Order: sequence, then C-alpha cells, then structure tokens
Amino acid sequence: MKQQRLMEIYHKLLEHFGPRGWWPGESCLEIMLGAVLTQAVAWKNVEKAIAALKEAGLLDFSALLAITEEELADFIKPALYHRQKARRLKILLDFIAENYGGDIDLMFSEPLSQIRARLLALWGIGPETADSILLYAGNYPVFVVDAYTIRIFSRLGWVEDKCSYEKMQGLMQRHLPADTQIYNEYHALLVALGANYCKKRKAFCQECPLAEYCSAKRPAGHN
Repeated sequence: MKQQRLMEIYHKLLEHFGPRGWWPGESCLEIMLGAVLTQAVAWKNVEKAIAALKEAGLLDFSALLAITEEELADFIKPALYHRQKARRLKILLDFIAENYGGDIDLMFSEPLSQIRARLLALWGIGPETADSILLYAGNYPVFVVDAYTIRIFSRLGWVEDKCSYEKMQGLMQRHLPADTQIYNEYHALLVALGANYCKKRKAFCQECPLAEYCSAKRPAGHN
C-alpha cells in the first residue's frame, strides 16, 4: 500500500512540476563541490561560488588540490561559511587523492555501504551531503533526505515532525524501487514542493498538488 501511495505522490508531483533536471553540474567533481557548498545556503549562492571557481579554471581536481585552503575560501565566499566549507572540501579532496589517486570513478567503484561509511567519517560530511554525493555524482541507489522531505511526510501523516534522517530514508528505500532515477527525481520534486507550497511557516495548502493526500491540510486563508 505504501509503495503504491508513494508512487502516486511521485507521479502527481512529476505531473505538476515536470522533470527537475537535478543535480546541476557538468562533472562528478562539480556535483560533489555543490553538495558541500549548498550546506545551509540557497542554491543561488552555490551557483555564484561555482561560477567563480570555473572562471578561475579551478573546476579541476588537480587544480583544486594544489591551491591552499585560504585561497579556496576566497573563491567560495558567495556560498557563505566559506572558511568551514573550504576546509571540508580540502579534506574531501585529500581523501580522494590519498585513497584513490585522485580518481573519482575509482572511488565510486566501491560498494555503497563501504564508500558511504568512509565519506561519513570525514569532518563536515553528514548524511545528506554524503548521500547527495553518492546519488547524484556516484549514481548509487540511495535516497537523499532533507528538511523538506521530513516536513512534507510529517504533514502527510507518515512520520513525526522530528523524524530522524535514518528513519525517513529507511521508509523511502523500503517502499520505493531501488532506482537511482526515481530517487533523483523524487528528491528534487520534494524540494520543489517544499520551496513553493509546503513552506515551514506559511503553507499554501489550497494550491498544493498533494492536498488530497494531506492530513494537515489547512483551510483557505489560514497560514
């Protein structure tokens, strides 16, 4: 029943929003950079930081590895928290260099459970960042959970509003086909829903494409 309902929700969102084309990036490296840079900021900030790196000819593994953490921080200022994020990126780059000779494809040849554990052991890489890297850059069948996912499914009555990342991810992965394309599109569609309708403080329930499924649907004019 849950699998059927999850796929109904998926198709309803896909019909409403259309394919999202997510995650934007011309290479695995660029997608990985974006996964770290987007922590706690809007994507428009990430685009500015990546554009600065691209303009400087730094969207290259060896080039990024060669510059200092301070230099990297200067380039990614638009993404905010730039010093912390520069450190996180340097740790990630060093990890790939030391363990895989800088070969990202080699890293992604490891089994999902193994590479996920290794990424999560790195400073500053939490489950959402690790899973974004694995799904969008590595093409692993792992569902990415974010605040939108938990907010939406708690309002739909599926989970509690303080549901853990692991519980939410487990629910999605148990009841959806282990299909990277579905995981990719589903996550992006939930982001679109959360950003445009199922907002944290002001939900637009009357216009929401999932209103028929929602146990928390609010009357018209109620925020």
